[in-house]
Amino acid sequence: MTVNIPEPVFVYSTIETEAQAHELGRALVEQKLAACVNILPGARSIYQWQGKLENTQECVMFIKTNGDCLDELLAQAKQLHPYDTPALLVLPIGGGDEDYLSWAAGQVKAGGG
Repeated sequence: MTVNIPEPVFVYSTIETEAQAHELGRALVEQKLAACVNILPGARSIYQWQGKLENTQECVMFIKTNGDCLDELLAQAKQLHPYDTPALLVLPIGGGDEDYLSWAAGQVKAGGG
C-alpha cells in the first residue's frame, strides 16, 4: 500500500551563531512548521555584502518540512531570522525511506494551517 505523503523539501539557511540556530530551529519545530532541523556549525561563508567582501563563520541549517507548510515556514523563518536578507533556499527531496518521510510529514501541520 502506498501512503500519500506531502512533497518533502529541505530549506537551507545560514545563521551567525549556534545559539541563534538553536533558537530558530526550536521555534520552527515547536510551531510544527519543521519536522527536524539539522545544525552544522563551523561553516565558512565568503560573499559580497553592501560593497564589502565578507569572510565569516556561520552555522548551516537544514530544515526538513514539506510543501504544505512551506509558505508559512519561510515567512516565520524570515521574521525570526536575525539577518536582513537571510538565505532561505528550498531544495527538493527526490525520494527517500518511506517510513522516515511518513514520520516527517506527521510532525508538521497538515495543510500548513
